[in-house]
Amino acid sequence: MHAAFFLLLGASLARFLIRHPGDPRTAWIIVLSAALAVLYVLGPVLEVPAGPGPADRGSPPEPAPGGPARAAGLRRGAGRLAAGVAVWAVLVLLAPSFAWCAVPFFYSGLRTLPARAAVPLVALLTALVVAAQLRLAGGFDPNLVLAPPAVAAIATAVFLHMERQAERQRALIGDLLRTRRELAATERREGTLAERQRLAMEIHDTLAQGLSSQRMLLQAADRTWGSDPEAARRHVHAATEITARSLAEARRFVHDLAPADLAGGVPLHEALRELAARESGPGLAVRFHLEGVPAPLPGRVQSALLRIAQGALANIREHSGAATAALTLTLLGDQVVLDIADDGCGFRPAAPSGPGAGADRGHGLPAMRARVAQLGGTLTIESAPGEGTVLSAAIPLESA
Repeated sequence: MHAAFFLLLGASLARFLIRHPGDPRTAWIIVLSAALAVLYVLGPVLEVPAGPGPADRGSPPEPAPGGPARAAGLRRGAGRLAAGVAVWAVLVLLAPSFAWCAVPFFYSGLRTLPARAAVPLVALLTALVVAAQLRLAGGFDPNLVLAPPAVAAIATAVFLHMERQAERQRALIGDLLRTRRELAATERREGTLAERQRLAMEIHDTLAQGLSSQRMLLQAADRTWGSDPEAARRHVHAATEITARSLAEARRFVHDLAPADLAGGVPLHEALRELAARESGPGLAVRFHLEGVPAPLPGRVQSALLRIAQGALANIREHSGAATAALTLTLLGDQVVLDIADDGCGFRPAAPSGPGAGADRGHGLPAMRARVAQLGGTLTIESAPGEGTVLSAAIPLESA
């Protein structure tokens, strides 16, 4: 469009000089043509318009940094446009052949001014073009009267429609970018919550359970210190071993490693057998039973079931008052099931919390459910007051 303006201006000036050699208006025509070219270069046509397009001038723009400065720049551009149109109008009066230089001014006005000002400007320019063409023709010609307004009206309508479409696209892109930012923020929040939940479960099933066992052993040692020093020393020794294991678990937890009981490729059934032997002690006998042929299990499944067993046994020891507990690992080919049963006081599973294998001690039961759900499994609890508790975690091996 800019190249077309200078081409039209040069062609109009050349036509005048060729058609009217020695005309006294020549000096004025040359000076006004140069002034028009300078005003066009300095005007808003070569500037990026500030604010919304003509189709959206009716609605208030969103606040933006530097708004007053941009508005001042727009006013200066409109002033230069008005000066350019005025110089062009004088040129048309002196030489009607300059009328076609109005086309770039159409674009300039539509691009720079609000629609309520741009449309009257286009109408004024069109009227001047019609008058200049009739003057060149030397008489009335209906084609010269009808064609320029029709072309100007169609061009204006098309331009405004394109501006509206562009504004909609800009708004859509803005919405998409805003939605993308909100989605990224939501994902970050969800990731933070998931990591917080994971940390809570790991701490509950490692450090918290170890501290609970240490407390109970040290309490037992305190009770028997005077009457049975040997038993008290055994309790203290056991508490020391638990402390060492808890420290090792903490280090592995910090480095995001598998449970220490599964380190070195130890299979789950052996880790559960060792857990049962380790948890058996004064007041609680723990047995382990394996059903099915041992087979390699995914690491995530082994870690989850071992953590569930550790948490359940800690709850049994602390809350249920049970004398015996049993761990049963069943391998069924397409799924693996871990049952933890005790003969403690039991509870109502529908209650928010209760003693026994399924006791909810803040993160106990929710952590077990979360671990099983992450692997596509199910956690069921069967219990009643005075009848003990059976907790069952079933994990399908295909989804794991």
